[in-house]
Amino acid sequence: MQTSTSTKKATSMADLMKKVAAAKTPFVSPHKGDMLTGTITKLTSGEILVDINAKTEAVVLEKERQIMNKILTSYKVGDKVAVQVLNPESDFGYPVVSLRRSVGDITWDRLAKLQKSQEPVEVNLDMATKGGFLGTTNDGISGFLPNSHTSSLENPNNLIGKKIKVVVLELNRELNKIIFSQKQVMGPADFQKLIGNLKVGQKIDAVVSNVAPFGVFLSIPVDPEGSSRSASGTIRTRLTERSDGAGDGKLAEGFIHISEISWENVENVADLFKLGDKITGVVTGFDKESRRVNLSVKRLLSDPFEKKLDEFTIDKKIKAKVIRIIATGVLLDLGDNITGLIKKEKIPVKTIYKEGQGVDVTVSSVDKKRHRVEVAPVLTAKPIGYR
Repeated sequence: MQTSTSTKKATSMADLMKKVAAAKTPFVSPHKGDMLTGTITKLTSGEILVDINAKTEAVVLEKERQIMNKILTSYKVGDKVAVQVLNPESDFGYPVVSLRRSVGDITWDRLAKLQKSQEPVEVNLDMATKGGFLGTTNDGISGFLPNSHTSSLENPNNLIGKKIKVVVLELNRELNKIIFSQKQVMGPADFQKLIGNLKVGQKIDAVVSNVAPFGVFLSIPVDPEGSSRSASGTIRTRLTERSDGAGDGKLAEGFIHISEISWENVENVADLFKLGDKITGVVTGFDKESRRVNLSVKRLLSDPFEKKLDEFTIDKKIKAKVIRIIATGVLLDLGDNITGLIKKEKIPVKTIYKEGQGVDVTVSSVDKKRHRVEVAPVLTAKPIGYR
């Protein structure tokens, strides 16, 4: 009986050893650059160890304090993490790894959530650039705040080092691109309160904050509590250049579309405006979705085309030149920057126009708003099917 029991125990121990050996994962041999999954076994400001199933635990190397603080606040002992091998075996015999990739994943995941929720975050304005500001959040996320997305910035130099509320507007991890927006923090009610004393048709003094190919962005100083009207009818508001964040003056964002800059065609907006220019415009409306005041410069001047268009009486014969062929017809140069249009249905059958070609036309109608004159070709004979 004893022999049988002893044999059974020995067999059981052998089976157990086999099972343990079979269950044990073979040690990995890390190579430089490998991405491995490990478990944090020690986490202190002095030392971070990760079990990557090598012969010894790996040591996390991180010299940048900001990244180290992120690691200490984001993880705990027992957490699974992705590490990148920096050195398969140091002089002391242990692997050296980095946790930057894992920290990056946490950071970008958080940014994506912030972008989706549009939850405001606080950023410190580190420096001013040509097109805006570079800012950093309290946990070290750096991004760009364009001038066109600021809502209460008057003197850029005085704002460096200040903290403001922003939201994450755009993200691109591949390009490491983060765009902040301050104006998006403002809700509809806040915007309505800010522009409460502005009305369509009022003249506004503003400062150019950004120049784009499609128009001009402006900083409009406003006083929600009230503003004074000058004798000329221009709304005069306080221009407050705050260095300490104090003061009642606030700024609304304004925008002048390229089509509202001049009665003449504008080819390049940058030829007419530069950052910091002071201009006067008239309020044409309010874009509540973009929290923006729309303005016009050209509407402060009389339309020079109105008198010219009066010369185009119905059935008047004109010599014109073809500008280009479009889907709805043929555009013509009638002189003095007046555009003529031969509608598609007015083009005679088998007639083909070419750019630069001279044509004789008669006036059919005048659209003063679009500065366009509808014309019809002068016909020597009325073609079959012509309407």
